[in-house]
Amino acid sequence: MAAARHVAIIMDGNGRWAAARGLPRSAGHRAGVEALRRTVRAAGDLGIEVLTVYAFSSENWSRPKAEVSDLLGLFRLFVDRDLKKLHENGVRVRMIGNRDTLSDDLLDLIRKAEMLTVDNRRLHLNIAFNYGSRDEIARVMRDLALEAAAGNLDASEISEDLISSRLDTAGDPPLDLLIRTGGDTRLSNFLMWQLSYAELLFVETHWPDFGLDDLASAISEFSGRERRYGGLGAAETATA
Repeated sequence: MAAARHVAIIMDGNGRWAAARGLPRSAGHRAGVEALRRTVRAAGDLGIEVLTVYAFSSENWSRPKAEVSDLLGLFRLFVDRDLKKLHENGVRVRMIGNRDTLSDDLLDLIRKAEMLTVDNRRLHLNIAFNYGSRDEIARVMRDLALEAAAGNLDASEISEDLISSRLDTAGDPPLDLLIRTGGDTRLSNFLMWQLSYAELLFVETHWPDFGLDDLASAISEFSGRERRYGGLGAAETATA
C-alpha cells in the first residue's frame, strides 16, 4: 500500500475539550495551537509530504466577535512566533483561502511566511484560512469564465486537470487522507474537489489531545485500506 503523501485535518473539538474541563472556549483554542505544533512535527517525522489544516473557515466569521478576535490573534501569534522554527525545520508554509477581504496586517504576515519558506522541502504546510471549498471552486470558475469571455480560453479546454491546476492546492500531490477530530462526521465545506478519492477517517479525539500517536495510528489505518478509484479490488479482480 502506498504511503500517505498528502494528509488533511479538520481540527475540531476545541470548544468541547474546554467545556469538559470547565474552561472557556478560548482555552480550547490555545490548546489547539499546541496540538498543531505537535502535529506539524509529527507529520515531518512520519515522512508526510503535505499537511493541510483547516484553521479558519469562511463561515467562522459568524461566530461571536470575541471568539473571532481570539482566533485571529492566535493565528497571528502562531505564524509570528513559530515561523522561524518552521523555516529552520524545512517547512514550507502556504495559506489557502480567499484573501480578498483580509486586513493588510494579516496579508503582510501571510506574505512574510510564504516568502521566507518558499524553498523549503521537508514538509509543505497548507493553512486553510478564510477558506471555503465552494468559494474556492467558484473563484476558479469565475476566472475561467473571464478568460473564455476574453477569448483567451476555449470552453473545450476546460477539464478536470485544468480546474485542479487552478485550485488553492495546485502543485500538491492528490489528497490521500482526511482526518476529522472531535467526533463529527461531516466535511464542513473543506477541500470538496480534492476529496473525490481521498480516504476519510473520523476520530473521537478532540483536537487539543491529538498528537504523534494519533497521527501515526491514522496513517497505519490508511495503509491498510485498499483504494479502488472506481475499479475492482484485488479480491474482486481475482474472482472476475
